[in-house]
Amino acid sequence: MKRALIQVHGRVQGVFFRHSAREKARELNIVGFARNEADGSVYIEAEGEEITLEQFITWWRIGPELAQIEEIEVSHNDELKHFTDFSME
Repeated sequence: MKRALIQVHGRVQGVFFRHSAREKARELNIVGFARNEADGSVYIEAEGEEITLEQFITWWRIGPELAQIEEIEVSHNDELKHFTDFSME
């Protein structure tokens, strides 16, 4: 299991971004959360198997149809939080 910290910048709030993230996470068996940030970005913490986590990160580069992704920052952390589901905060 791996943990990824993802910050997505662009037009990512008000376009069902977190909802789409939760659907994709559940499809890939990823746990964690997505939350809107005050600067207009979306912050995600995600845990899962390395292969599916990379698929999840790749999906973020496209995002949902109404989103306009400008930049994605990804870092990894081996300290797991053992989330039980993927939630929207």
